[in-house]
Amino acid sequence: MNYGHTFARMHPNPLAAAQAILRERFGFESFRRGQEAVIAHLLAGRSALAVFPTGSGKSLCYQLPALLLEGLTVVVSPLIALMKDQVDFLRSRGIEAARLDSSVNREDFEDIQQALRECRLKLLYVAPERFSNERFLARLKTLAIDLLVIDEAHCISEWGHNFRPDYLKLARYARDLKVGRVLALTATATPAVAQDICREFAIAPEAHVHTGFYRPNLHLRVTSCAPRDRIDVLLKRLTSRPAGPTIVYVTLQKTAESVAAAVAAAGFFAEAYHAGMEAETREAVQNRFMAANKAIVVATIAFGMGIDKANIRAILHYNLPKSLENYAQEIGRAGRDGAPAHCEILAAAEDLTVLENFTYGDTPTPEALRDLLKELLAGRSAGETFDVSAYELSARHDIRQLVVATALTYLELDGLIEATAPFYTTYQWKFLRPPDEILGRFDAERRTFLERIFALAKVGRIWNSVVLAEVVTALGGERERVVTALTYLEEKGDLELQIAGVRQGYRVVRVPDDLGGVWRELRRRFAARESSDIARVAAVAGLAGGKGCLVRRLLGYFGEELGHDCGHCGPCAGDPPAVLKRGHAAVAFSSAELNALRGEHPRALDGARPMARFLCGISSPALVAAKLTRHPRFGSAAEVPFAVVMEAAKAALAANATEE
Repeated sequence: MNYGHTFARMHPNPLAAAQAILRERFGFESFRRGQEAVIAHLLAGRSALAVFPTGSGKSLCYQLPALLLEGLTVVVSPLIALMKDQVDFLRSRGIEAARLDSSVNREDFEDIQQALRECRLKLLYVAPERFSNERFLARLKTLAIDLLVIDEAHCISEWGHNFRPDYLKLARYARDLKVGRVLALTATATPAVAQDICREFAIAPEAHVHTGFYRPNLHLRVTSCAPRDRIDVLLKRLTSRPAGPTIVYVTLQKTAESVAAAVAAAGFFAEAYHAGMEAETREAVQNRFMAANKAIVVATIAFGMGIDKANIRAILHYNLPKSLENYAQEIGRAGRDGAPAHCEILAAAEDLTVLENFTYGDTPTPEALRDLLKELLAGRSAGETFDVSAYELSARHDIRQLVVATALTYLELDGLIEATAPFYTTYQWKFLRPPDEILGRFDAERRTFLERIFALAKVGRIWNSVVLAEVVTALGGERERVVTALTYLEEKGDLELQIAGVRQGYRVVRVPDDLGGVWRELRRRFAARESSDIARVAAVAGLAGGKGCLVRRLLGYFGEELGHDCGHCGPCAGDPPAVLKRGHAAVAFSSAELNALRGEHPRALDGARPMARFLCGISSPALVAAKLTRHPRFGSAAEVPFAVVMEAAKAALAANATEE
C-alpha cells in the first residue's frame, strides 16, 4: 500500500495530515521551531531552504512530507554515517527507505533496485557522487521524484566555506529529472551563501526558513595559549570539569595522534580520529565514543559529521577552527540534550599561519593552469565532444582533483563547455548463469548482439572485461544500447557487473576568441577564492581576539542580531580578549639543500610554489607520486607564513640559476 497517497486522500488538509503523521509515525506531539513552516511550503509544491542549527530536527522536514507525497524522495548527502542512521531510524518506524553508497553489498543493491522498479521506496539516500553513475541517472529518469533533498546545501555556493563542484551540478539534475520540489538543508549559511542556494534552486525569499543559531546552554570561551603550554592547559580543563563525552578538535593528523597519546597518558580514555586512519579503525573509534559516557576523541574535522550524541559535554578546540562556519557546526554538536556544555578555543597565533598555508596550497600555479586549459580547449571547435578523467588531469598537471573539478565548473559557468553524461570506461562481469542459458532466452537479433559483446571481452579466471568504447566501435552501435543490454542482464540475475574508470563527458559550447583571456580570468577567480578563504581565517582571528560578547559577534557573522549580550560567554564573564600576535619565523632550509632536492625531483618541485608546498607540508599529486610527503623535511616550515616560504624558494631558484 502506498501509505502516503492513502493518507493524503483521507486528509484533504495537508497540515492536518502532517500533524497526524507526526504523532503516529514519529511519536512527537508538536513540531520544533521552523519545521512546520518548511513542511507547509513543500506540501504546497514550493521548494524551500531550511537553515537550522545542528541537531535541531532538519531531517523531519523531509521525512514527514515524503510520506504524503506520491513519488520518491531522493536525499543527497555526503555523509555515509548519517545516511545509515537515518535509514535505520525510518525502517524502525515501518517506512520504506534505503541508501546507495560504497558500503552496500551486492544483495542489498539488487533489493534496492527491485524496490525502485516496484515503486515501493519512499526515501532513497545517495551521495552526490552517485550522480556520476550513468546507470543511476538512467534509473532516476524512469521514476517520479516528488522531492529532492540537498543536505549540507552550503556546498553548492562558490563562495561557501566548503564548495563542492558536484553540488553545483545538482541544480541542473533537478531540472533534467523534473523533480517536483527541492529542499535545501544547512546548519551554516551566511546571507550571501543562502542567496546563492536560493538562486540556484529557484527558492522564493518567503520559503527561506532560518530559525537562528543561538543556543543558550552552550558556554563559549576563548583562552590565549602559547603552543608549548597548550597540552598542559588542555589537561587542566579536562581535569577541572565534570567528566563527560568530549571532542577535542585539532588541525593536523599528526597532532590528533600526539595529543590523544598525551591525554591517554594522563589517565583519560582518549583516542585519535582522522582521515588518515583505516575506515574500520575510524568506525571502531566512533562506535566506542557513541557508547561511552566519559570518552574523549581527539580529532580533525573528519569527525563529527552526522554524529548525533545528545550528551556531549565539551567541545575543545586545541587549534583554531578552520572557519567560523566550521566552528558553528563543531560546537553545535555539544549539549543537544539541553544541558549546559562547555566550548573553548585554546587560541595560538601560530595556528593562523597553518590555516592560511593550506589555503595558499590549493591555488594552482599559472603554468599548471595554462597547460590544463590548453588540453581542455586548444584546437577544439563548437559542438565537439570530449571526455576527461579528473584523476588523470590532476596527476598530469599537479593540481588537486577538487581544484580541477572547480576549474571545469568555472568553464561551465562561463558558457564555454557543457557537461554531458558521465560514464565508465570499463565494464566487468562474471556470469551467474551459463552463457548458453542466457542467450537462449532471446530472439536471433538480440542473441547475436549479446554474443558479439561476450566475444569481445577479455576473459579472466572469474571476470570478463571490456573497454566500452572499443565494443561500441566494433559493433558500430550506440553506447546506450550496450549499457542497457548489460544492465538488463544484471537486473535479471544473469551476471554481476562492476564498473570502473569514471570519465566526464563535455561538449564545447563556445570557442573562446582569446584562450589567454580565459586563463587570466581563471587565475583571477582562483586568486579571489584564495582571498575569500584567507578572509575566513581572518574572521576566526577577529572572533577569538575581539572585544565584546562572543556569542553576539558569532551570530552577527551569520546575519543574525541577538539584540543583547548573552551574559554567559567568556567575555561576558570578564575574560580578556585573546592575544594573537605572531612571532617571526624563518625557513630552516638552505638554498643548496632545496636545489639539491629539486634536482632529484624536478617535476614535483618545479617552481617556487611547489617547493613552498613541500616545505609547508601541503600535499599535491606530484609530491605524493614522488613520495616526498614521506620525506623528513616535508612540513619543516609548517608554521612559517606561505609568502615567506615562497620568497625563500624564489631565492633558491635564483641562486641556482646564477650558479648555472
